Amino acid sequence: MDISPLIISIKTAISATIITFILGIIISYKMFWYKGKYESLIDTILTLPLILPPTVVGFFILITIGKNGPVGIVLEKVDINLIFTWIATVISATIVSFPIMYRSLKGSFEQVDNNMIYAAKTLGLSNKEIFLKIIIPMSYPGIIGAVVLSFARALGEFGATLMVAGNIPGKTQTMPIAIFFAVESGNMNQAITWVMIMIGISATFITLSNYVSNYRDEKFGKGN
Repeated sequence: MDISPLIISIKTAISATIITFILGIIISYKMFWYKGKYESLIDTILTLPLILPPTVVGFFILITIGKNGPVGIVLEKVDINLIFTWIATVISATIVSFPIMYRSLKGSFEQVDNNMIYAAKTLGLSNKEIFLKIIIPMSYPGIIGAVVLSFARALGEFGATLMVAGNIPGKTQTMPIAIFFAVESGNMNQAITWVMIMIGISATFITLSNYVSNYRDEKFGKGN
């Protein structure tokens, strides 16, 4: 049995989770402090890929990084094509999983007691110091949850990936895509195998994150 879909899926999910985590922390930090008149509009745009069907997200990615898209035209000048490449799988997984990371992180940050933030400000701490020394440590369980959910979403991404990366065995064929085409061809045993592998990976990741979170609570106490 070809295990390349497993390797591609793991690489894609890990890469997408790392990217969404970095972007999520930065953007959530900005949005946590931003209270301008465009807050609702920006929040809607950042969350939109979570609501839209994956095929619609894939379409927008396609017209953006495709040969006739604004990004694709620029990349073509330096002889770079992203469509039907592994990078395309990472891009699609990142875009569809980012809203989960963003919403989870921002929600966790907003649960921090405002009195602690006000107290820190009276002590002269900057917004950045408050964020790093107070908000991040107190949001630890939410951050772990955001990472788990984003990883699971990236691992299970199908629609957008199929549109921009296709089904190229050994290159862009992830496990969800392998399941779809296995069912299409009537190979139910192979489809069941990939389904069980995906369930096993997701369950392992969730269990590990729960263990880390529980260990921290036992070691340092809840809320510390």
